[in-house]
Amino acid sequence: MIQRVHKVMALMAMLCVAVFFSSTLMVELAGDAQAVALVKSLIVMPGLFILIPAIALTGITGNVLAKQRKGRLVTAKQQRMKRIAAAGILLLVPCALILNHWAAAGEFSGGFYALQAVELLAGATNLLLMLMNARDGRRLSRAVSG
Repeated sequence: MIQRVHKVMALMAMLCVAVFFSSTLMVELAGDAQAVALVKSLIVMPGLFILIPAIALTGITGNVLAKQRKGRLVTAKQQRMKRIAAAGILLLVPCALILNHWAAAGEFSGGFYALQAVELLAGATNLLLMLMNARDGRRLSRAVSG
C-alpha cells in the first residue's frame, strides 16, 4: 500500500511541475498579459495546494520504504529528494507567489522576467531530479520483484 501511495504521489508531483513549466512557457510564447496572470494564479491556487502535499507524501512514503532497503540507489534518491524539497521551499514557492502577485498587478518588468527565468530553471532542475528518482525507483522495484 505504501509503495502505491509513493508512486501515485510522485507521479502527481512530477505532473504538477511539468504542467507548471509547460503552461508558463506556452503562455509566455502565445498569450497576453491576462493569460499570464491567469496561469500564475492557477499555479498558486490550486497548483501549490496539490504539489506541496504530493511532494511531502512522496518524501514521507519514500523514507518509510527506504527503511526496508539500503544501497546506492536508495541513498541517491534520498539525496535528490532533499534537493527537490529545498528548491521547492527556497525558490519555487516564493517565485510562484511573487510572480503571481506581480502578474495580478500587471507588473511585467525586467524583474518579473528575471525571476521567471529563475523559476523555470529551478522547475526544470526539479523535474529532472524527479525523473531520475522515478528511474531509480523502477530499478529498485525490479530488483525486489525480479
